[in-house]
Amino acid sequence: MILGGLSACAQNQNSGPNFGNATPITIGIALSLTKNPNNDFSSDGQSMEQGYQLWADTVNNSGGILGRPVKLIILDDKSDDANNWKVYYQLIHTYHVDLILGPFSTLLTKAAESSAAKSGLDKYAFVEGAGGAPSVFTNGWTNLFAVSVPVENNLATYAYYILSLPKSQRPTTAAYLSSDDPFTFPQVLKSEQLLEQGGVKTVVPYMQYTEGDPKAPIAADTVKIIQSKAQLVVLGTLLPDLQAEIKVFKQYNYNPRSMIATAGPDLGQSFISAIGGVKYSEGVFVPNGWYPQANNFQNAQMVQAYLAKYGGSANNINADVAEAFSAGQVLQEAVEQTRSLNNQTLINYLHNNVFNTVQGTAKFAQDGHNEEALAYLFQWQSGQLIPVYPASAAAENPEYEKYQF
Repeated sequence: MILGGLSACAQNQNSGPNFGNATPITIGIALSLTKNPNNDFSSDGQSMEQGYQLWADTVNNSGGILGRPVKLIILDDKSDDANNWKVYYQLIHTYHVDLILGPFSTLLTKAAESSAAKSGLDKYAFVEGAGGAPSVFTNGWTNLFAVSVPVENNLATYAYYILSLPKSQRPTTAAYLSSDDPFTFPQVLKSEQLLEQGGVKTVVPYMQYTEGDPKAPIAADTVKIIQSKAQLVVLGTLLPDLQAEIKVFKQYNYNPRSMIATAGPDLGQSFISAIGGVKYSEGVFVPNGWYPQANNFQNAQMVQAYLAKYGGSANNINADVAEAFSAGQVLQEAVEQTRSLNNQTLINYLHNNVFNTVQGTAKFAQDGHNEEALAYLFQWQSGQLIPVYPASAAAENPEYEKYQF
């Protein structure tokens, strides 16, 4: 079996207490670490790898779990859903890992889920931070635990912000475009429903294209939005598609009064580079369940550790880092509280308890979604991505009509 990209197999966490001859607790993870021409999740996968590694470092520097060091075994699934289950099979049957953590994206989480019996994953507690679309929670899986905000609710906060504006300022028309990725389109559809109910007229009804298809009509659909003169634009994207759409907006000097993308603007410097510079980021919104200044469990410690290890600035930390770190936190607490590596014991505990993470509180419904997660609204202002809504979490007020494409 050829599975390229053994990224962090048998990683050494050597900067903590001396564990002597204690046997490491091995944790297997499939991540998208190399580019795929059809589904390129490598940027997000690499950020999740950073988050998992920071969590493992934090654990080992604090004495490990049950007095044993954590060793991550991370294999590359190449952003390929057909390859993902094979990676988990190898982790379980070749590396014989004790525990499992999840991949990046709803697409790959669903791939792991659908082949769980074949790979052996159905016997493991499957804690993950990046697969939260509705379709993840409809298959009766009882060992999946998604720590982040359920995808469908991601854009609800944006809709509530728009509808909170005085009627004289509120956009009156809207356009909706999304890929068919199960992460993107459910939240776009829900935002269209909420905004229509609030009186925002749809001038370009929801359009969908195939993720990763080189013949996908992204440019043509973007031109339809421009021609409609929609005052508000909701885009269901990951970074590559958003980059293509903003390129067209720039060509036509199209400046909607408000614009949000499901993902892409949350990628810090990667987003700035993709769209051609910081001046084009001003005013762009994105939802997320985490921000660097959040007063959540171990969040300040994680941010400090990230800056020490990887450099940069706090506001450019990819939210995928926090999603991975929080998945590790939940798994760690379950093991420590049960004092067990028995996965059925862990599954029972995860279903019946509340957990603290860098993203906030996690409490899992029977289908595995986090009942306590809250989506914040972020916006690029003066070269920084900052929380702007709701007011209880806002560092600044939202900016309006700030695009200069």
